[in-house]
Order: sequence, then C-alpha cells, then structure tokens
Amino acid sequence: MTAPNTFLWGAATSAFQIEGAAHTGGKGPSIWDDFCRSPGRTAPDADGAITCDHVNRYREDVALMQELNLDAYRFSISWPRVLPTGRGYVNSEGLDFYDKLVDALCDAGIVPCVTLYHWDLPSALQIELGGWENESLPQLFADYATIMYDRLGDRVRYWITLNEPWCSVDGGYFAGVHAPGIRDRARGYLAGHNLMRAHGMAVAAYRASRNNQGAISLALNSSYYFPATDSREDEAAAERGMLDFAGWFGDPIYFGDYPPEMREAYGDLLPAFSDEDARLLQKSIDFLSINYYTSELARHDASVGGMRYRREQFTDRPRTSTNWAIVPEGFRELLVWLDRRYGGLPMYVTENGIALPDHADDAGYVDDPDRVAYLRDHFAAARSAMDAGVNLCGYFVWSLLDNLEWAEGFSKRFGLIRCDFETLTRTIKASGRWYADWIARGGWADNGHGAVLDSSAAGGER
Repeated sequence: MTAPNTFLWGAATSAFQIEGAAHTGGKGPSIWDDFCRSPGRTAPDADGAITCDHVNRYREDVALMQELNLDAYRFSISWPRVLPTGRGYVNSEGLDFYDKLVDALCDAGIVPCVTLYHWDLPSALQIELGGWENESLPQLFADYATIMYDRLGDRVRYWITLNEPWCSVDGGYFAGVHAPGIRDRARGYLAGHNLMRAHGMAVAAYRASRNNQGAISLALNSSYYFPATDSREDEAAAERGMLDFAGWFGDPIYFGDYPPEMREAYGDLLPAFSDEDARLLQKSIDFLSINYYTSELARHDASVGGMRYRREQFTDRPRTSTNWAIVPEGFRELLVWLDRRYGGLPMYVTENGIALPDHADDAGYVDDPDRVAYLRDHFAAARSAMDAGVNLCGYFVWSLLDNLEWAEGFSKRFGLIRCDFETLTRTIKASGRWYADWIARGGWADNGHGAVLDSSAAGGER
C-alpha cells in the first residue's frame, strides 16, 4: 500500500454513539450501557441500543461518505463487541463487522482510521476488576489491541489507541457525569495513569506486530488558555493551564513523564511510572492527534489548589448548543503550542465541530449556515497555524452523523448528516454539501500545505 499524497479531509464518529445493536450480535455490555440505565445519571432518552443503527446500515453510511467526498473516516472499535467480557472469548461476529466495514471503506477509496478505545469499557472489567484503576487493565487493553492489529492491520494504516483520556478521567472520575460515574480525584489520577500505561503497551504491541506498516498515536483534547489579563502572573497561569490540560497526557507520550510542574503541584496524586513504563511511553506516537472545540481564559489564583490558576469563560463570544464559546483563534494557538512542545511531529485534527439547534424542513433537510461559518473559520485558523510552520496533515470534522451525545442523549446535534432518530433516515445537511464542495475544490486553494507520513509510516489504498 502507498501513502495518500494529499491532505486528508475526513469525518469522525465513535462506536457507542452510532453503532446501536448494543444487545445483539454477541456484543457484551459496556460501562456506558450501564451508565445509561442508572436512574438520574443521564437524559431520559440516553440509550445506545439503536442510536443510528450503523451496524446494520454501514453500507448506506459509506455511500454517504462518498457523497461527501471524504478522503478518510475515523471510527472506533467497541471493545465489548469484540471481547464481550473484555478478555478471553473473542466474538467472531463482532470482528467480522469491523472487517466488512474496513473492506467497504477501502472499496470506496476512503482511508480507514481506527480508534481502539472511545470510552466504552467492557462492563465485566469494571465490575470484576474495578476498571482503569486496576493495574492489570493496560495489559488486557494491549491484548485486545493485538487482536485488532492482526485482523485489520493489513488494511488500516492509521491507529489511535485512546480517545481523549482527559475526558475519561475528568468526566468519569472527577465530575462523575460520564461512565463509570465516580467522584474521587485520587482514583481519577490513578485511572489516568493506567490509561497512559495502556497506551504505551498497545503501541509496543503494534510496533512488534506483523502488521506494523502504519502509524499510531493517542487522541489528545485540549482547550487553549489565553491569559485573562496582560499581567505576567496571568500569562504564567495560562501556560500552567496548558500543561495541566494538554500536557497531562501529551507529555508522557512524548517525554515519558508528566510535566514537572504537575509533579510539583500534585505530589503523590500522580503515580510514578516504572522505568519500563517510561521507556514504552517516550516517543510512543508517530503523529499528533488533537481534538478541539473551544478555548478559555486563565487567571492566576494562589488559592486554587494544584496549578494555581482559575478557569474563566469568554463572555463576548457566541456559544454552541453545548454552551462552548466559539474561539477559532484559540484553535490556531493550540496547534502552534502543540507543535512547539512536541517536536514538530505530523499533526492531524481528529475532531472539530459544532452542536447547533438544527431545524429540519418537511423533507428532513437542514440549512445550517452557522455550522458552515464555524467550519470555515476553523479551517482558516488551521491554515494560519500551517503558515506558522505546523505540519498539519489531515482534518476530521465531528461528526459524520447526528448521534447519541453521551449523557445528554440525542439533544445535541453535531452531524454533517442529519439522522432522524425515529425513522433512522439520513439527510445530508447544507454544511455537509458545503464540505463536499470544499473537498472537491481541493480544500486550501493552493493545495500546497500539509505533508503526509511516507509510505513506510502510514497509508491506505486510494
């Protein structure tokens, strides 16, 4: 296989949010299935049983990707669909589904980009072992990853181990608003530590596998922190905020440990990596993967524990349905910050998009000029970062389809394609048509920015 020779324009989804078939085809339950059944934890309609029914409609969805002119598609594997209890017995029907999906993408000329973990831990591992707090989880994750490398690695050239470990910890262990719904910071830092160890082991397994013909990374998410004022104190606070957010999981996968500032601030809350863990983690990414949605302000505040900064919201910006401020210039600054800190690695934006209160006409069509404006402004910000030297190689819009927005149910619509959750009818929105035209016209006008990894590192038949 050869590497794609153009910038990759794509769209992204995750398994729990679109697949459905939650209780069929041999799939085991996940912590999100359990969380959605917990009274009072989620919106009344939050249920992954059907969602977009992608498992049964994937061919229709691949055809829609072709209509959008997508170069690539990022999706995640449901760990409990492949290993119903997280280990041991392998569900052949689950493996076959992903095999057929990858074949359909390759036949359509769309590069498959696979995420191994997008938050849906098998329930059995949470119940029997305590989930990510258990030091044995990283090896079990690497074992699962190896199954996927062996089955799909002859065609998949882009791999992401974990999606947004920051969200797994912040939502799942600090705030308790995501599965598994724990509110304990010490347990959260331990879970985050084992997520890092899992990444390191899974990357080592990939690099040792017979199908090691591509590139692998971890999907970071981060806001960009602007200083609340021009004071030196707030400028320093904003940098501490960046280390506390992007650096928390970015530094280990590049330098082999957490930022020194975090070590000093949090002390024993941050577990120590063994020498072997550090060795596996250092330079354990072939490219940078970043998900961006919003930016914030940081103000120095010595009374705040840990990193001594207080987060503040922009008050003068339009906001999305998720109440996130729209700050495209923060996107540019984040890309530049990541590029400077992590050695100018090739970079892919693996999620960026906006939830809006879409209104469909009688035919199901959505005219969404605000989404078009959002994408146009963020594309321009990304291009500005490239002009500043960032080696941006691809851009995946979140999301391909309206889907289940986790605990918030179906109330937040991010899709380029509308899904009617009663009939499951798909309708490409105005933004999807705009994006298809953008790709057809070559994206950036001169088409001269954005290298790609060479064929020894990444690819996929085109």
